[in-house]
Amino acid sequence: MATDIKDITHAVEASAVMKLFPARPRLLALGEPTHGVDTPLNLRNELFRQLVEQEGYRTIMIESDCMMGLVVDDYVTSGNGTLDEVMDRGISHGFGASAANRELVRWMRAFNNGRPTSEQLRFAGFDGPLEITGAASPRQALAALHDYLAALVDTGLLPCAAETLDRLLGADDLWTNPAAMMDPAQSVGQSMEAKELRLIADDLVALLDAQTPHLITATSRDDLDRARLYGRTATGLLRYHSWMADTSPSRMTRLVGLRDQMMADNLLAVAERGPALVHAHNGHLQRAKSTMRMGDLPLEWWSAGALVSAQLGHSYAFLAMALGTMRHQGVNIPSPDTVEGLLYALPEDRYVVDAPRLANALADTPPAPRVSPYFGYFPLDPAHLATNDGIVFIKDVPED
Repeated sequence: MATDIKDITHAVEASAVMKLFPARPRLLALGEPTHGVDTPLNLRNELFRQLVEQEGYRTIMIESDCMMGLVVDDYVTSGNGTLDEVMDRGISHGFGASAANRELVRWMRAFNNGRPTSEQLRFAGFDGPLEITGAASPRQALAALHDYLAALVDTGLLPCAAETLDRLLGADDLWTNPAAMMDPAQSVGQSMEAKELRLIADDLVALLDAQTPHLITATSRDDLDRARLYGRTATGLLRYHSWMADTSPSRMTRLVGLRDQMMADNLLAVAERGPALVHAHNGHLQRAKSTMRMGDLPLEWWSAGALVSAQLGHSYAFLAMALGTMRHQGVNIPSPDTVEGLLYALPEDRYVVDAPRLANALADTPPAPRVSPYFGYFPLDPAHLATNDGIVFIKDVPED
């Protein structure tokens, strides 16, 4: 069996990865099973450089706030700001502190310096402005969309004035109250003002779509794409806040599903402009249904990867990532009857595996699921093997 598996493993290089697919994917998704360590991110950086140089990829998307990501994109394309400022303001969830993320942004800026716009690399966050404890105020996205339209279309077409938006939004801390995640009564998401804002946001997005022929000539494709991002984010946040105020048993399922739906919409938007590498947790990128428990409550929903794959077909490809050990978190050598254990027995430190062929090779002796002692590491689910295009395996992950 070890010989069979060895025959379907390759070095983690762009040329070997591309051989897994019938054609170059428009969205190549590289997962990770944990957050907070740089070893997987350094491998991601190496792969992205090769995809840029050998396969014509020009965009990388990471699991970070899509609005904050505009700060990074401005820096790598135009040099706006300093690297320190960009890492602080442009990447959410604490990921801006990562040395690997910093090196990615530094390299992208150096690559772009002096190149024409058509050849430049682009950066995007594809998560919503969401944290585990809540969601941002819709003010930034709504105001930016309103400002864009107000400068370019007849003001009589706008559903309201900027002052009306400001009055309805109120104080931002009403929207960002962390207590609302566990107590729906603390949320303003179903107030009369929030309901009116949802109608306004819908009207603004409809106006944006109706004025596309004018807007694309009056500004630029990039400006229009940003306005669409504002619209997606505003409507998504208002929908998310509405469900935060909901008291039904479906509340948490809807919230986790809405987050991945916002991610999927951002992925599809970037896919329209050319091939991109996407990097996020395996759970957001997999094709299989996602599951988790929140206390005693089991949750099931379709991930961003499942939603995008259903629309793009073979233009979406997913490489799940698995780790052998992460000893500083108590994740030691895996049992030999698990997928990770079989891969750990091979001599290489890192490689990519043809996942459907691996699933076929293991069909007669299904591997056991691995149990992680560390809550932040999610092992591979052997039942999902055949739904992955490949597995990127890293043998040992040291503490950064």
